[in-house]
Amino acid sequence: MVRVLTDEQLAGFRQVVLEEGRRLYRDFAWRQTRDPYGIWISEVMLQQTQTVRVDGRWQRWLERFPDVESLAQASTADVLDEWQGMGYNRRALSLKKAAEAIVAAGEGFPRKTAELVVLPGIGPTTAAGIRAFAFDLPGVYLDTNVRTVFLHELFPKEEKVPDRVLAPLVERACPKTADDPSDDPRTWYYALLDFGAHLKKIVPNPSRRSASHAVQSKFEGSHRQKRAELLRIILAAGEGGIALAEAAGRLSSEEEQAGRPALPEEAVQTLLEELAREGFCTADGERWRA
Repeated sequence: MVRVLTDEQLAGFRQVVLEEGRRLYRDFAWRQTRDPYGIWISEVMLQQTQTVRVDGRWQRWLERFPDVESLAQASTADVLDEWQGMGYNRRALSLKKAAEAIVAAGEGFPRKTAELVVLPGIGPTTAAGIRAFAFDLPGVYLDTNVRTVFLHELFPKEEKVPDRVLAPLVERACPKTADDPSDDPRTWYYALLDFGAHLKKIVPNPSRRSASHAVQSKFEGSHRQKRAELLRIILAAGEGGIALAEAAGRLSSEEEQAGRPALPEEAVQTLLEELAREGFCTADGERWRA
C-alpha cells in the first residue's frame, strides 16, 4: 500500500489542514510556552489522558516541579504522588529518570532526535513533539490525531493503513523551516492535532483504520488496576510505610467495595515484590515504602 502525492496534491492537503487548524485552534496552557521541559511534561501527560484533565494537572505539576532540575532532585514518592490519576505510573518513573539523565549530562535540554530517544520514556513521537513545539524543528509527529487527519483526507476507504505508509507523508508534509510563522512545524502540528480532534467528533473515528490501532484492555478489575491501587495505598502511608497485612487489608477492602473478591496476603505480597522490582517501592524490614 503506497500513496504518492504530487506537489500540487500535497499543497492542497496542507492548505486544508492549515485552514481547519486556524478555525479549530484550541488555546491550551502548554501552547503558551516554548520551554522544552514544560512541553515534554504535557506530551507525556497527553499520551493517555484527555486534554480536559491535563489542563490543570499540567499547571499543578509545574508548580511542584518547575524545571528539570527540581524533577531530578525530587523523591520518587513525591513524583508518583503527583502523577496519581494520570495513567501508567511507569511514565512518572521514566520522567524522573530522564530528568536525572539530562541534569547529569549538564548540557541543557536536548533538541536532537538521537539525544531525546535514548532518554527513558521518550520515543520518536514524543521527541518529534518536543522538537516541533519547543524548537520549531521538523520531524515525524505521528500521534492518534495526526493519523486521523491523514487517514481521513488521504486514505478515505483503506483499512489497516500501516505507519510505514503514513510516516513518509507526515515527514514530507511538515514544513522544514520556521521562516513563516503562520506555517512552521509548531503551527503545522497544532493544526493537525486540532483538526484530528474535531474529526473524531463528527465522523466514525478514522484512526481505527490504522494498522496500529488497538483497543485498550479493560482497566477495572485488571492486574494493572490492582497494582495502581496498591501503589496509592503505599503512597498514602507516607514515610512510615505500611506492613503487608495492612496493605492486604486495605486493598481487599477496596476490591470488595467494587464488588470483587478480597485478595489473599500471598497475592498482595507478589504485587508488592513486582512493584519493588520496577522501582515503585522498597521493602524496609517488614514495611513497604514508596
